[in-house]
Amino acid sequence: MTASSKDAPRLILGSASPRRLELLAQIGIVPFALRPADIDETPRRAETPRDYVRRMAREKAAALTLSPGEVALTADTTVAVGRRILGKPADRAEAAEFMRLMSGRRHVVLTAVALRRADGLSERLVQTLVRMRPIDAAALERYLDIGDWQGKAGGYAIQGAAAAFIPWIQGSFSAVVGLPLSETAAMLAAAGIHPDGEIT
Repeated sequence: MTASSKDAPRLILGSASPRRLELLAQIGIVPFALRPADIDETPRRAETPRDYVRRMAREKAAALTLSPGEVALTADTTVAVGRRILGKPADRAEAAEFMRLMSGRRHVVLTAVALRRADGLSERLVQTLVRMRPIDAAALERYLDIGDWQGKAGGYAIQGAAAAFIPWIQGSFSAVVGLPLSETAAMLAAAGIHPDGEIT
């Protein structure tokens, strides 16, 4: 959808993530505007990763001010090892802790998507299993030196330097990057938002 599409709902992307913007562009969707939602992303006591990521997407959608004819798309991605939520590492030491925790084992990447319209909210939760090969100390230090862990849930981006550690995934690659494209496209289509300004 382009900003000039007549009569189509205007898509507001509630995110500052360049990755989500690039992913939407892959399926021919260009948001009308970007309005990052400013919310408290602290997990609640005993909150499960699934409940947490769903709540984040919903709260981001609720935090946006929309004008008539606007539709808000928000998403949240988190990494979970068991019931432990691995958010964005605060520093290099925490990034190292996260990577050591995932080294040689599988973890889950959860991405929740929320689409807020005047008539309500639709949601999807997409789960992807990711396996990391064992990471030795020298490889970990080289990875941390690159700095690609900064601002990334779990301390890595699957499309970045950490790809060298990931031999296998089961599920949606784009969801691990930050937005499950098949599910998101279906949600947008249901709201009347299509690639290239097509309106049905």
